[in-house]
Amino acid sequence: MTDSASRHSDAWESPGFLLWHATLRWQRSMAEALEPLGLTHVQFVLLASTWWLCEHAGPPRQRDLADHAGTDPMMTSQVARALVSKELLVREVDPDDGRAWRLRPTRAGTALARRAVAAVEDADSAYFDQVPARHRGGMLAALKVLGGPQS
Repeated sequence: MTDSASRHSDAWESPGFLLWHATLRWQRSMAEALEPLGLTHVQFVLLASTWWLCEHAGPPRQRDLADHAGTDPMMTSQVARALVSKELLVREVDPDDGRAWRLRPTRAGTALARRAVAAVEDADSAYFDQVPARHRGGMLAALKVLGGPQS
């Protein structure tokens, strides 16, 4: 082992450094896609996740939304309140647990979620189409290992 603080002779050989830069570029593309819709990326994730969960399992508890989205529960609460104030979500007391909130999109929230999902999917395609087609399956498999559901 050398005295070098890094195993890599060049920062661009470090997987973490490359992932950092790829993430920054991807986040910029998401922000550009969502800006015309008046949503931040976190607002999009929570609105679209609420809509998706409602469609597949019924209105989620706020905690279930945070778990699904991988967001901090306190931040989820703050962003959910912002989406309520924009009249995109409705928060209702959970009939099974008076301490918990259930969330559902309003009609406007559903319409915006659909438009935003389409915009994000278009931005994803534009971003990830930079990867040659022959490598996309491997890239998706690696992303599933790194960011997929934890067991």
